[in-house]
Amino acid sequence: MMSTNLWSENTPDLFWRCEPNPTPEQWQAAIHKKIPILGLSHPPPESNQLVEQVLGEGQFGPDRWRLSRIKRLYYEIKPLMPRPVIVALRQLYSRGAEDETLLQWPIEPRYANFLWEVLNEVQAMTGGVLKHRPLWPEGRPYAFVLTHDIETAAGQAFMRTIADIDESFGFRSSVNFIPERYKLDFALMDELRERGFEVGVHGLKHDGKEFQSQQVFMQRAERINRYLKDFQAVGFRAPLMHRQPEWMQILEMDYDLSFFDTDPYEPMPGGVMTIWPYFVGRFVELPYTLAQDHTLVKVLGETTPHLWIQKVNFIEQNRGMALVNTHPDYLMDSAVMEVYVGFLRHMKLRGGFWNALPCEVAQWWRRRASTEMIDEFEGLAGKAVNLSPMLEQQGQFA
Repeated sequence: MMSTNLWSENTPDLFWRCEPNPTPEQWQAAIHKKIPILGLSHPPPESNQLVEQVLGEGQFGPDRWRLSRIKRLYYEIKPLMPRPVIVALRQLYSRGAEDETLLQWPIEPRYANFLWEVLNEVQAMTGGVLKHRPLWPEGRPYAFVLTHDIETAAGQAFMRTIADIDESFGFRSSVNFIPERYKLDFALMDELRERGFEVGVHGLKHDGKEFQSQQVFMQRAERINRYLKDFQAVGFRAPLMHRQPEWMQILEMDYDLSFFDTDPYEPMPGGVMTIWPYFVGRFVELPYTLAQDHTLVKVLGETTPHLWIQKVNFIEQNRGMALVNTHPDYLMDSAVMEVYVGFLRHMKLRGGFWNALPCEVAQWWRRRASTEMIDEFEGLAGKAVNLSPMLEQQGQFA
């Protein structure tokens, strides 16, 4: 049985960390009043159960992290199929996916609305001025995080070009390598780190079999942990966004990038509904909150970054984290590259955010949660405000 303790550090009171802190009874009353915002079919009575339903994807049922028999068969025969067939199957699978998900896409506003409304409610109950710890350093309104997954040797060879592009706009990013799929370029890893980028581990083989069973995962986790040390990495992303958070506790990482707020196009659907980092047992989870490049351009046929920009507007409004995952392998396609560069150009002109590496975001989130850091946050804490007008405006993003 899944332990709700994996998400227990993310209840609304621990998310906001107010000073002075309302009583547990006040938090619970506020949650009870505002929980209909989430639209859960069976809303749980307790905070721990609530975060398991949302962040733990419990609303998708007990088999939410188990691949169907057809999908397991697909990953068995995938190595034998030519690339055009794989792309065609992916497009076929994605057709109508938005209509089948329980979540809204590309923007799922309900959990953000819920957290802000709970904060407003406890503020009204206490009748005083509550301050919450700042969501981001230096009073920045939101975080902007660039990540790249290298899937092939050709993508690895193209990564220097991508790094040059990111750097030309003043951005840094993390780059995740697959340890046992292509010959690794350790000189590239060293160069990226020297330039202020971050290196991470992207599964083991990218063959869709990592989470086939707990036994298979545990065997592979031994090697993954070794590569985390070899890569000088503290972060991990599972290929294909396959995931099982209880098994993943064995990985010796500081943070993970394998979950998403909402994305109906992934082979293991679901979504954690949040645009902020959160704790999953021993590691910090940084869900990607912007559609992946392949989905945006190849599946949906987008030719501009307007969907990314629309989502960033929502994230900025709610002081969240805009985290995007792109692939050097797909960015070699001029159509994908044009959208990506257009997005970076927009973000450069936009400014105001905290552009951080995933490792920096994870470190910040841990420090923000630390009881030893209370004095540091005095004077930085954000005053809780009435956000109901902002919540009304969010209807345009739904």
